[in-house]
Amino acid sequence: MKKNRKKMFTMLVATSLIGSLTVACTSNTPTAVDTASPKATTGGTTAPNTTAVTYPLKSDKTLTYWGELPGNLTGVKAAHADVPFFQDWQKKTGVPLKFLAPPTNQGAQALNVMLASGDLPDMIEFDWQGAFPGGPEKAIKDGYILKLNDTIDKFAPNLKKYLKEHPDVDKQVKTDNGSYYSFPFIRGDDYLRVYQGPIIRKDWLDDLGLPVPQTIDEWYTTLKAFKEKKGATAAFSVVSVPRPFNELGNGAFAGAFGVTRDFYIDNGTIKFGPAEKGYKDFLATFHKWYEEGLIDKNFATADGKALDANMASGATGVTVQNAGGGIGKWQPLITAKDPKGVLIGAPYPVLKKGDIAMYGQKDPANSPGGMVAITASSKNIETAAKLLDYGYSEEGHNYFNFGTEGVSYKMENGYPKYTDLVMKNPDKLAPAQALSLYVRGNYNGPFVQDKRYIEQYLALQTQRDAVSTWQKTDVDKHKLPPITATPEESTELAKIMTDLNTLVDEMTLKIILGTEPVDSFDKYLEKFKSVKLSRAIEIKKASLDRFNKR
Repeated sequence: MKKNRKKMFTMLVATSLIGSLTVACTSNTPTAVDTASPKATTGGTTAPNTTAVTYPLKSDKTLTYWGELPGNLTGVKAAHADVPFFQDWQKKTGVPLKFLAPPTNQGAQALNVMLASGDLPDMIEFDWQGAFPGGPEKAIKDGYILKLNDTIDKFAPNLKKYLKEHPDVDKQVKTDNGSYYSFPFIRGDDYLRVYQGPIIRKDWLDDLGLPVPQTIDEWYTTLKAFKEKKGATAAFSVVSVPRPFNELGNGAFAGAFGVTRDFYIDNGTIKFGPAEKGYKDFLATFHKWYEEGLIDKNFATADGKALDANMASGATGVTVQNAGGGIGKWQPLITAKDPKGVLIGAPYPVLKKGDIAMYGQKDPANSPGGMVAITASSKNIETAAKLLDYGYSEEGHNYFNFGTEGVSYKMENGYPKYTDLVMKNPDKLAPAQALSLYVRGNYNGPFVQDKRYIEQYLALQTQRDAVSTWQKTDVDKHKLPPITATPEESTELAKIMTDLNTLVDEMTLKIILGTEPVDSFDKYLEKFKSVKLSRAIEIKKASLDRFNKR
């Protein structure tokens, strides 16, 4: 057993180190598929500005556009030029485009190479806020991308109007210095911002006469019953690569102990969850669960494919995932094996019955990914801006979210309803794949996402109910807004976080596996001091203060 534990620890630390050395890139990933983004009004459309541009434009120049191919189309289409959405986008706007795409999941690395070459396209789609070292101000200062304040004012009346009408969003899409840097992806409705949480086999609960678990004690009872009476060899399993029990970045179960896996706000004070006592209690609980065989014995190296296999085979009955990419993906697989099998969303865990979970997944209105910047070297700034502003117009809003009427949707009593071409695709493509051929509503891009997309994408009532269940947390009180460090702070913070995350990964893994006692948590607190955790908190506080003054 100890030999296996050492092997698992070595593998996990290796993957964690690799992950910490790579610039995180949030591009058009399957996770984004479950997010929905906003509209000016629920189910409505943004009204055209009085100075709105008339489309199609009359452009005799071909503009260049760099960005990753949507993750949903991997293996379906080879290039943007083959995708109906991108073909018709050019026709509707009147702007010919030449698409440049990095290899799948290598956006950050490819971007670095391209920026170093100095040969830049007109537009670059990237997570400039969260994934570019030094942030958007650094990208502007270094001459890579354009500060867009004047450009939006002159050539983007639709985006300008939306931001004026939504000051809360406007605050999020510019830097501390007031610089606009991209045409953003905006979630237009609160409902679209929550799409992830605990998932459980409801049919097993019913068979065993158990309620949907709420408290940590009830979760323990449930997992024990799943293992002993349902033969679940990995009763609880989550994706743990590259971060062990990060639970997709939100630390779903750590929240029961009053902490998160990251920085959070507690009564106005910024704290780092793994340095708080609650994280020690979380580790002690999960060590106990692991020792009793309630957690996937291979949790340290479990990736998406392993979790898929566990869910489909019935080895796992509890996990944390998305309504679309989790319940939507697994329900048909489970039903094929067991017609009575049902997955539902469960509440985020608490310690005391009746409490509201302190934390949960919730994206900001201005979500990462889909941010399109115009490069500083572009000779086609006006045309690029008008092309990108199309997504915020009434016509563009409908196109980005629903595609072409009569093809991917039809109007029924004023409601844009997706056709069977995308929801029951004749080529047997999953809805997520088929939708991504004709719309951008189910991932991201330069537009405002419409709630009516998610109402249809979540085809199962269990998916819609899950989102409603996961929304009931106090996350708004504790989650940091999309703050940004200065270029100088960013460089310093990146070094601190690499060291800090390596320590947290080591501590989490060793204590849960039992290769170190729970009390070793205290020695890690001393190590946190040596890697300057206090300085990281100072930087976060300074960033929050600047954000609040925007």
